[in-house]
Amino acid sequence: MSESPKTSRWRADASDVPTVVMDALRLRGRVFCRSELRAPWGLSLPRSDFAHFHAIERGGAWLRLAGHAPLALAGGDLVVVPHGTGHTLADSLGSRARPLAELVPAGADAGCAVMRGGGEGAETRLVCGSFHFERRDAHPLVELLPAVIHLRPAETPAAEWLTATLRFLAWETREARPGTETIVSRLTDVIFVQVLRAWMETLPEGRGGWLGALGDSQIGAALAQIHRAPERPWTNAALAAAVFMSRSRFAARFSALVGEPPLAYLSRWRLETAAGLLQDGTLGLGEIAARVGYESEAAFSKAFRRRFGAPPGAYRRRAAA
Repeated sequence: MSESPKTSRWRADASDVPTVVMDALRLRGRVFCRSELRAPWGLSLPRSDFAHFHAIERGGAWLRLAGHAPLALAGGDLVVVPHGTGHTLADSLGSRARPLAELVPAGADAGCAVMRGGGEGAETRLVCGSFHFERRDAHPLVELLPAVIHLRPAETPAAEWLTATLRFLAWETREARPGTETIVSRLTDVIFVQVLRAWMETLPEGRGGWLGALGDSQIGAALAQIHRAPERPWTNAALAAAVFMSRSRFAARFSALVGEPPLAYLSRWRLETAAGLLQDGTLGLGEIAARVGYESEAAFSKAFRRRFGAPPGAYRRRAAA
């Protein structure tokens, strides 16, 4: 079988795969503070289960993360700490960083707190927020990200979205208005997806694991087939044929780029999809089994128990508790 050449960096069908995965992860974003600080100042954020982001509206800052060189941030920059690693932000490397919890005004609610403080020097304005994945174990996407993602408008593909989105986010957080919470939540979702997209564009060919595999026209297309129709009776031969590759070359290339064989990935994705459907609670077990490609409810239950350590019904009840 002849194999078509790689024709583009990102195929349209493969580019939809992160969207499907993001839905499975159940991203929830929020802004927790808007800061207007004058030098000297410093903020310390402890390790947590959340990914954090900081948008520099005006001025500059230094980000310090254990095991990494200090990172200089300027106005218009966006930095994301995907793994919840503890870190500090300060106007200079010599400034003392105080725990964020100590700086949040007394009586601040669960929304966006406004912090003002520091000394009498140059002002920095920044917006700080977090991303939480309700089903972080649904896919290894987050674990594939680096410790820090730093986006500068001048160096970011489609920089207009970064400038416009961060400006809109800063504007919305200045004063609570009807619909502000909803708008900010949607903007944070957009920010994460756009950060992911921008980082993917920087990956060298053949690097980045699953994310990098999306940049391969044929393997990316195969991933799209799996995500678009997990219920189909896929085999290595069928997937290879769908992307115009020989079976042996397809299996080897898929395993090298994704990190596991095609049918292992398919099986895992089917069960993660089923877990999400069980949490939604709207479909019966038989319907879910059919939707993710199992011929019988018994076969589905056996595979699900092996993956999650509990039968589907018990998993659903536990998720609803």
